[in-house]
Amino acid sequence: MFKGQPKGLFALALANTGERFGYYTMIAVFALFLRANFGLSAGTAGTIYSSFLMLVYFFPLIGGIMADKFGFGKMVTTGIIVMFLGYLLLSVPLGGGTTALVAMIAALILIGFGTGLFKGNLQVMVGDLYNEPQYAAKRDSGFSLFYMAINIGALFAPTAAIKIREWAISIGFDGNDAYHFSFAVACVSLIVSIAIYYACRSWFKHVEGGHQKGEKAQVVDTLTPEQTKKRMVALFLVFAVVIFFWMSFHQNGLTLTYFADEFTERSAQGIASMPFVVWNLVAVIAIVYALFSIFDKETSQKGKWIGVGVVALACAYLVWQYTRLSGAIEISAPIFQHFNPFYVVALTPVSMAIFGALAKKGKEPSAPRKIAYGMLVAAIAFALMAFASIGLNTPDVQATVRGTAEETLVSPYWLITVYLILTFGELLLSPMGISFVSKVAPPKYKGMMMGMWFVATALGNFLVQVGGHLWGPLPLWVVWSVFLAVCVISAIFMFSMMKKLEAATD
Repeated sequence: MFKGQPKGLFALALANTGERFGYYTMIAVFALFLRANFGLSAGTAGTIYSSFLMLVYFFPLIGGIMADKFGFGKMVTTGIIVMFLGYLLLSVPLGGGTTALVAMIAALILIGFGTGLFKGNLQVMVGDLYNEPQYAAKRDSGFSLFYMAINIGALFAPTAAIKIREWAISIGFDGNDAYHFSFAVACVSLIVSIAIYYACRSWFKHVEGGHQKGEKAQVVDTLTPEQTKKRMVALFLVFAVVIFFWMSFHQNGLTLTYFADEFTERSAQGIASMPFVVWNLVAVIAIVYALFSIFDKETSQKGKWIGVGVVALACAYLVWQYTRLSGAIEISAPIFQHFNPFYVVALTPVSMAIFGALAKKGKEPSAPRKIAYGMLVAAIAFALMAFASIGLNTPDVQATVRGTAEETLVSPYWLITVYLILTFGELLLSPMGISFVSKVAPPKYKGMMMGMWFVATALGNFLVQVGGHLWGPLPLWVVWSVFLAVCVISAIFMFSMMKKLEAATD
């Protein structure tokens, strides 16, 4: 899985892991912070939340255009600095008045712009590592590993957000001000991120791009105008579809978090409580990777025995954790957000093994086909949510009966299962989509096209607010059915355009 990859991949992936840890620590509590600190309705909080996500994914277009002129490396470094300033401003507790609201908006703009300079350009650099012939066949697997690294940071983020807030409350800060300590974590993670970037820069400096002052950037483009047009059409068709995937998927930070907070049992005990402790999930991940090492034909005998030892230790740890259980533990709504990154990290080697086996037989689906399958899988997740929500109160009714016998609650395993299914869809769509853009984009528009991928994501994120506005008087199964329908229609469209999409890679 890791063999044959360029060294620069691991350096860039780790730099991105640090940045994503800070971002997801903030995102884990942001929607709840908006409602608690400013007293906003679900719809208004959803609008601010989705608008911020839109900024985060729109600015990579500007960042990509700037990188095509000034170089990817310069934009990545500048982006980290700008993001740091934004998170620093967001970390200051200013209360819930107008000044605090204006400061927060300014902070969100800085974070969004800094992310725009950093995120897309770092991924273009990853893609350019695979332009060398010896790495070309490893492009899809490389992006899967890169995507896995992102989610290692995201895995620990919800726990960090909850624990740092609880610590702030324990030393005397009120509940609202304590949220700002969760936001401050991002400042520290960015320092780690830039340190990794510059410590390992020699591994990837050749893909940073850029040129001397007064010199025009040199871009080698051997495509004919017809080929360029074919590729651009294919890219924009993919962009159109991913809008609706992210509109649905990023309900994890909005309506799915509301559902966790309002409709899910608030405690768990016994073995059912173990998935809510992040270190238990880390032990499961260790078991998965060790098993792959044990059964990999290329692993040395010594490596296999090390794998056996890791499995034994991880299993012993889980048994020890189980024996220490006593009573019920409280389930905080943001903790559900660690299941998606957990599944990404745990399932990446599984998906790579499946597609690797299919590739050897010449049956691996194309990237566009994987994206279409991802939409269908996401539809299944929302179908399950609709089924789980039959018979529950509407959110408006639930708010009036909270804490009484009339409130309707469901097992946390509904959400845990939904996150598993959504993650399957994400693994089919997101890393494959990024890989597709890096491969198909005409060389002279590479930065811009990676930026357009993020613009499509931005539009989808802006539409996330639809869930917030539906949250209230409607039955919950109706809310989830909207996203079910969106995913199914998008998948049908994708399959109808498949010939054009697959022809672009010829």
